[in-house]
Amino acid sequence: MAVEHPVTTPSGDQTRIHNIGYRSYDGPRLGRAYARRSLYSQSLRGAYGLGRSVKSKVLPMLLFVVMCVPAAIMVAVAVATKAKELPLDYTRYAIVMQAVISLYVASQAPQSVSRDLRFKTVPLYFSRPIETADYVRAKFAALASALFILTAAPLLVLYVGALLAKLDFADQTEGFAQGLVSVALLSLLFAGLGLVIAAVTPRRGFGIAAVIAVLTISYGAVSTLQAIADAQGSTGAIPWIGLFSPVTLIDGVQSAFLGASSAAPGGIGPSNGEGAVYVLVCLGLIAACYGLLMRRYKKVGL
Repeated sequence: MAVEHPVTTPSGDQTRIHNIGYRSYDGPRLGRAYARRSLYSQSLRGAYGLGRSVKSKVLPMLLFVVMCVPAAIMVAVAVATKAKELPLDYTRYAIVMQAVISLYVASQAPQSVSRDLRFKTVPLYFSRPIETADYVRAKFAALASALFILTAAPLLVLYVGALLAKLDFADQTEGFAQGLVSVALLSLLFAGLGLVIAAVTPRRGFGIAAVIAVLTISYGAVSTLQAIADAQGSTGAIPWIGLFSPVTLIDGVQSAFLGASSAAPGGIGPSNGEGAVYVLVCLGLIAACYGLLMRRYKKVGL
């Protein structure tokens, strides 16, 4: 038999209207420039693991130390032996340490962009007063700045050590300035290539492998072809072969215009005319990387 339960009627009117305080924002509106600067600073900090977990700091900080330790050893040797010059030119340092630089790009370029692609957060950036160009410029500038810090820091160690060793101030200052120009160009080129490759896939592991492959395999292949050309006496082809690897491209630019010795077989660097082609190719690649990133993120941001 069904039992009926009495319906209890609440005493009094229980309806409440709460004023939750919605008000229009009347504070400062910082706009696109502030958003762009914030994205740049956060991306730059992230390139060295700052503001992230301890695990994220290990590799970039370790690579930074690895870049600087050889410079410190060279300085110690120069001071102890009272050498008349440094064991390695400023313009040659980044070329010798190119494997470390490539590993840094491979680890940090996917960290900069692949996570945003994987978790589909890119459209959230564009929901704010920020456009595709702002995002691309901030990410490009951040990684290039991080690379410049990585490559310029050991040059600064060499320069300070050279002054402590009482080497010629004018010669060391000139060499240091040439080295800074070289690593600035290298930073822009490597950052652009790394970001373009990493932006293709949201998988960070694939991005790391692809960046390493492009930077290291191209250098190995070009160096091998240059060695074969030198062995066969085709020395005129050596500078042109160097156009097909980022590392040899930077080496050609600095050997043609920055007074550096070429790392090509036999020390055969490009002439001034060939060097102009190197500069145009280098700048063209940087511009092409920027254009490809713009095209990629116009699609992603939809």
